[in-house]
Amino acid sequence: MKDKLINKNDIKSSADMFFYKAIVDLNSAIYLLKAFTENKIEIDIEKIYFDLQQSAEKLLKSILCRKKILFPRSHDLEQLIDICELNGIVLFAEIEILIDLNDYAVEGRYSIIHDDINDSDKYIAVIKKLIKIIENKNKGK
Repeated sequence: MKDKLINKNDIKSSADMFFYKAIVDLNSAIYLLKAFTENKIEIDIEKIYFDLQQSAEKLLKSILCRKKILFPRSHDLEQLIDICELNGIVLFAEIEILIDLNDYAVEGRYSIIHDDINDSDKYIAVIKKLIKIIENKNKGK
């Protein structure tokens, strides 16, 4: 994700801000994961999953903002996905795996949740797919 999908100067709405911040969170997770797997840093893997959860949350909020759909102040990915679907926003089947990241929204920062670091690749793939969908919709495709 080296190329910038959105420049900070191009942010004109809440939807743009959520999208921009989601990409920042995803890039952080990818960078930390690479450094962690190469034994360059010592961190709790929960930090990587927290960044992935934050990215997914902000992408869903970006979609809802773009459609001018109100949503509660929540970190619950399942709730945000449900709100999208209830409002006729068609997502994709794999999005459901992101619900597993709910544990990292808040609790993951303060407790130890044991998980396999290998799961991160599947979350990253789904988040990247969601980014592509948002990009295409923003371009009118």
